[in-house]
Amino acid sequence: MHQPRRRDPDRLLPSDPRTRDIARDLYRRVAGAPIVSPHGHVPVEWLADDRPFGDPAELLVTHDHYVTRLLHAGGVDLGDLGVGRRADPRAVWRVLAENWHLFSGTASGYWLEEELTSVLGIEEELSPSTADLIYDEIAARLAEPEYRPRALFQRFGIEVLATTDDPLDDLAAHGRLRDSGLTGRVVPTFRPDRYLDPDAPGYRGDVERLLGVTGQPATFAGYRAALEERRRHFIDHGAVSADHGVEDPVTFDLPPADAQRLFAAALAGRATADERRILRGHMLLQMARMSVDDGLVMTVHAGVLRNHSTPTFERFGPDTGHDIPVTTDFVHGLRPLLERFGNADGFHLVLFAVDETVYSREIAPLAGFYRSVYIGAPWWFLDAPDAIGRFRSAVTETAGFFRGSGFVDDTRAFLSIPARHDTARRADASFLARYVAEGRIALAMAERIADELAGAQARRVFKL
Repeated sequence: MHQPRRRDPDRLLPSDPRTRDIARDLYRRVAGAPIVSPHGHVPVEWLADDRPFGDPAELLVTHDHYVTRLLHAGGVDLGDLGVGRRADPRAVWRVLAENWHLFSGTASGYWLEEELTSVLGIEEELSPSTADLIYDEIAARLAEPEYRPRALFQRFGIEVLATTDDPLDDLAAHGRLRDSGLTGRVVPTFRPDRYLDPDAPGYRGDVERLLGVTGQPATFAGYRAALEERRRHFIDHGAVSADHGVEDPVTFDLPPADAQRLFAAALAGRATADERRILRGHMLLQMARMSVDDGLVMTVHAGVLRNHSTPTFERFGPDTGHDIPVTTDFVHGLRPLLERFGNADGFHLVLFAVDETVYSREIAPLAGFYRSVYIGAPWWFLDAPDAIGRFRSAVTETAGFFRGSGFVDDTRAFLSIPARHDTARRADASFLARYVAEGRIALAMAERIADELAGAQARRVFKL
């Protein structure tokens, strides 16, 4: 197999020689540990069908909104990157090469560099003069059996990979993959947002489909039973968690009669904005109740205003790089949920934020009291070396190392998975090394923590 060019083996480790020596040893302990990825967005069909990946632009540029958003900010039209329409893949790749400087210092640039060198074995630096050569080299690699999805899955050392799936998915692709002989687990994740949010496009039709598939009546009790039935379907196919993406992490505990009234109004299109917010918040609380009953880990990814650019959304659709973080309030918003279920036996609630101010003010204190609450790993805009360090500094003194979720890569960019986990291991080794150098923890404890953060913690929190 083609040998990649060598990157700095001490990248991301501290510059101070003594601390770097400690970090280097801690990193070496976990560098080759299996990858546990309990939340992500790699389509299961990639592995179930095991078809060769497409062209380099499709794989590394067009569908990675981290990449396309920064190119767009630099003046490139999204359509010229293949977003929402056909584009010449070689031309897309040339655009990336011409604008490669835009990614200097960014997490996106780091992932891409890791993918090019460590995964694809590209020796040349990307530039306008090398763009076509590198494009041809990658295209040749992607045609080789060693670069098909399942072969890379094995090469990456993935022990568990979670996909994200619609509640009405029959999960047949997961069944095919289970029978394929693949070493390692690929599990579905129940993602019901479009069925819970009265403001979601197509909400009424989606709820009617849900009720139709499950044979439940168009009452709130029937609606709730339909969701419970689909959750059981996912559990039967190996799911361990249910994921919820919300802008506002608010919950409401309603009497059954009020829930029925708001549900009927939402289906009829008569609910006010305030009523829709209350129903949405009540359904988030209901999802917690269901997790208490059926054991699915509940993850909440909060604080993103989706589709911030209306013209971009109208032209290119959702998930095209213009989802923007907003401030969040977990303490007041989740109090009704935590009053009922915060200390329920077996309930695991993992809170992810893109508002860094809530780490020390809200999430760490919540996880430092409620048995159910775990601190979600840095996510979306924060899954980068310096942000991981800030996260550790913000939460550790209040909640320690064992109230976190373990690392979650949360990516569709399959080739970046090993780079993301490697980055987290390097960042954690650096943080632990500083604590050892400052006499705050013993080396033996740092070694134990490094081992736990590399996989065991995620296995425990996600019940793997």
